[in-house]
Amino acid sequence: MDRKFVTTALGYAILGLLLGIFMAMSHNHSQLVTHAHILLIGFVVSFVYAVCHKLWLTGLVSKLVRIQYYAHQIGTLLLVVGLFLMYGGLVAEAILGPILGIGSLLVLSGMIMMKVMFIRSKPKTL
Repeated sequence: MDRKFVTTALGYAILGLLLGIFMAMSHNHSQLVTHAHILLIGFVVSFVYAVCHKLWLTGLVSKLVRIQYYAHQIGTLLLVVGLFLMYGGLVAEAILGPILGIGSLLVLSGMIMMKVMFIRSKPKTL
């Protein structure tokens, strides 16, 4: 699972950097919040999850692992797309509010599931 999270994290890093470059070139920073969420939730949190899997959750295979991965990724995607549409003025906030709420709850549930997996994991012995 660590490689899956790293691959996804690097994809978000590329997307976030491209949006940042576009904002700099256009002198339009209206997507700053979207840019920050792509890099923080998409890249940084996914990368931290990869490190957790690599160092502490090695070989952990369960339904919870897959659910946690997809909860985080779907939640992040909902947030990123919703924020892009909202800050781009393409869709009203009233319409996007519930979608952003669902995305936020999915990301939160992914974090809670990661904590549960981490607590349940057996410490490595030297």
